[in-house]
Amino acid sequence: MRVLFAAPARLWDDWAPALRAACPEIDLCRDGDPASFDALIYAPGYPEDGSQLDFSPFVNARVVQSLWAGVERIVTNPTLTQPLCRMVDPGLAQGMVEFCTGWAMRAHLGMDLYPQDGVWRQGETPPLAADRRITVLGMGELGRAVASTLSGLGFDVTGWSQSGRAVPEISVFSGERLDDAISRAEILICLLPDTAATRDLLNQTRLGLLPQGATIINAGRGTLIDEAALLHVLDENPSARAVLDVFRTEPLPAGHPFWNHPRVTVTPHIAAETRPATAAHIAAQNLRHAMRNEPLIHLVDRHRGY
Repeated sequence: MRVLFAAPARLWDDWAPALRAACPEIDLCRDGDPASFDALIYAPGYPEDGSQLDFSPFVNARVVQSLWAGVERIVTNPTLTQPLCRMVDPGLAQGMVEFCTGWAMRAHLGMDLYPQDGVWRQGETPPLAADRRITVLGMGELGRAVASTLSGLGFDVTGWSQSGRAVPEISVFSGERLDDAISRAEILICLLPDTAATRDLLNQTRLGLLPQGATIINAGRGTLIDEAALLHVLDENPSARAVLDVFRTEPLPAGHPFWNHPRVTVTPHIAAETRPATAAHIAAQNLRHAMRNEPLIHLVDRHRGY
């Protein structure tokens, strides 16, 4: 099985040993005749000259396996006719759970209310978790993992997805109840993908539904939130906060107003990384499925965009 590693060169040293260990039967290459490849392992940033990869010469490729959970940078490529699979990695899910849980706990406990300035602020005791309402927007693999973990800690958790598909022990609102899901959220966790339907989903009107003092944690995609609207709502809701890990432009420009806003925390897209040690096994499984003409795992729906 001949596989092209269609990813930035900086990833090669970490990924090549992991992929070869997980799938010893592959001939993993960094270049070659496109028609000779049975599959591609893809990550954004390839080709490194900034051009769009032309998939049309890869006439014998049976699958394009993304190393990222998000596929918005490739799914609209008009030359991509091969099956595309997104990465659903247990290590990535665990990383997202840890990130969202950590920041949700910080917001819940009001850790930023206690500057070490010699002032004794007794009386600002947080409620117990059962009395704190959390909404998770996006109930895919990552959203379900985050919602279940927070529910297990005792929080009052509601999920929202377009379909409203049931999740064990979590109340899930469907598409038409988005406003209800937002208006109850003392902590709003955003884990939706970037699609035509989700861009600017959190506009000024919807952000204005948040309760006083709400915290927004966006670890999904930067396009979900209207940035100007968020800044306006933070100014109108002076105890609200935002923890933002994803942005429309990355790296976030040094002059962006998020950097200097007193109630915005910027993290540099670190919520969940695809880890070669765990993700290589998922990629290997899909490569074998492709070569055996078996159903692929996490096949992308081109119309839905994920």
